[in-house]
Amino acid sequence: MRKSLQVSLASVFAALHAMLYFVSFGLWRNWGIYLEPLEGIILGPKIGFFAAFVGSLTARMIKPDAFWMFGVIAEPLSVLAAGFLSKGEWKPVLAMYTVMLSAYFLHPFGRALPFWTILDILFALVLTFPAAKLGVNLFKGNVRRLSIALALVSFVCIATDSLLRVFLLVPCGLHTLFFTSFEGLYAVFVGAAFDSYVEDVIVVVISFLVGTPLLLSTSKLLRKNEA
Repeated sequence: MRKSLQVSLASVFAALHAMLYFVSFGLWRNWGIYLEPLEGIILGPKIGFFAAFVGSLTARMIKPDAFWMFGVIAEPLSVLAAGFLSKGEWKPVLAMYTVMLSAYFLHPFGRALPFWTILDILFALVLTFPAAKLGVNLFKGNVRRLSIALALVSFVCIATDSLLRVFLLVPCGLHTLFFTSFEGLYAVFVGAAFDSYVEDVIVVVISFLVGTPLLLSTSKLLRKNEA
């Protein structure tokens, strides 16, 4: 991909990421998460990370919120994970999961919070390797393989976003900024878990409906650009 095209696409995705933050309502996280898989897949791990970071940071500088640190860290790193998987690289993503899940279960709160609340994260851990193996098919033009690969990468990406937020909240101790007791943390954590499962489904559906034709068009554009 030419540098001029990389810069243009990164600018567009950064702007979209910020815009989705501004129009968000409803569930636990902002709408920027619905863009994360496509950012990582189309832009790649490095440029995707940069675009998501700029978009996330810019949005929160314009419209601050008390939970800014979760999005500014989780969103670009989730895009990074999607970028790695789209390149067939599963080891960096597995390393992220290993470190953060280990820290979570070593923390007393991690062991006390309901196990079912992070089942999507654990499922994503299992899917990391197959997602990477199928991720290399994303730009090959085969609609069936593309759709399956996109669904897997998107699910792992959104689960990675959840894992990063959980990691920051519990093992990293950010819960002390928002909760005075474990009971308060427990109530919010359980409620957010329900929302996160809904968001998992939404991300996969959006990626399937929007991402499939977009990636087919992008692959044609890239082949034309390289010709």
